[in-house]
Amino acid sequence: MSGKEVLKSIDLFAGIGGIRMGFDQAFGDGIETEFVSEWDEYAQATYRANYHDPFEIAGDITQVDAKDIPAFDICLAGFPCQAFSIAGRKQGFEDDYNGRCRGTLFLDVARICDYHKPKVIFCENVKGLVMHDRGNTFKVITETFEQLGYKVYYKVLNSMDFGVPQNRERIYIVAFRNDIDSSGFEFPEPTDSTKRISDIMEKEPVSVRYYLSDTYLESLKKHKARHESKGNGFGYVVRGQDEVAGAIVCGGMGRERNLIVDDRLVDRTPVTHIKGSVNDENVRKMTPREWARLQGFPEDFQLPLADVHLYKQLGNSVTVPVIRAIAEEIKAVLDADAGSEPVVTSVKSGVVAKEVYRWPRRPPRNPPTRPAATRGSGASTTA
Repeated sequence: MSGKEVLKSIDLFAGIGGIRMGFDQAFGDGIETEFVSEWDEYAQATYRANYHDPFEIAGDITQVDAKDIPAFDICLAGFPCQAFSIAGRKQGFEDDYNGRCRGTLFLDVARICDYHKPKVIFCENVKGLVMHDRGNTFKVITETFEQLGYKVYYKVLNSMDFGVPQNRERIYIVAFRNDIDSSGFEFPEPTDSTKRISDIMEKEPVSVRYYLSDTYLESLKKHKARHESKGNGFGYVVRGQDEVAGAIVCGGMGRERNLIVDDRLVDRTPVTHIKGSVNDENVRKMTPREWARLQGFPEDFQLPLADVHLYKQLGNSVTVPVIRAIAEEIKAVLDADAGSEPVVTSVKSGVVAKEVYRWPRRPPRNPPTRPAATRGSGASTTA
């Protein structure tokens, strides 16, 4: 980007705004968000507590016409993972993306980007997306972007390599419009793999309500023993403070697989109704703020809701430092495309000059029709 040029972005399936935060950090005042869509009302509340946009958050994206979305340069989309059809005409579907993506929320990403033709499309999803539906889902995603006129890059990165102590592998997809020379684009290399759970723990003792009851802890032990006797690895996990946390997730035993021992508890009087007493092994859940740190959110990121909602939102969000590192590489390519001096095509790869070609604005048209789709929310599906 040259001079005072400011890129416009939209945030689809926005969750609590983790992807946006990474791009805001990378681009600084060179990016502005023009449109946000998130279906879950609790995620909307957390989003609004942290981003004070002059527009309302759109709800169900399937009901939003592409022409009603302001023009934008970058599409951010953490769409839910659903099965795709590659049956084509054998099942009566069209062979273009509108038919192959039918019944999925990815269709909304495609139809909106088909209408506006942004410079960049950025997506994040679970590592298993590549193998989802025997590889059909990922095949349709990449071929759709190519059909729309984009060069697609993707890579699995681990959050614990980017300054947070969380073993979280996710796939990141970056699609550049074909007229943009993206040949210098590279996904970032690891920046910091030294962080451990002790680095994200609360500095002061936490409330007794985060400590498990002895009854519940005993039930977890029995549950784990039953699975181990069958050769399964399911069950709770107590992490050492010098270890890395497992991937935090919004469902199942997400909290119980990242328990820690914290011996700083002084008053063991329960403040909530529990069965039994507070366990004498000092095993507790991490707090929502500790989960926020595992995802790389800054300390001033507001967590305004009850814990039950915050655990879901943070487990369903993204690791901000990973997003920022990728966004910095994207910015380098766009800076080169805008003809800035010096022309840097990658944060890592140095200086390369290029000719600038301007993509013509497509004439307005009606977006493709779509059937009703299952609603979803969040910046990512869970592992």
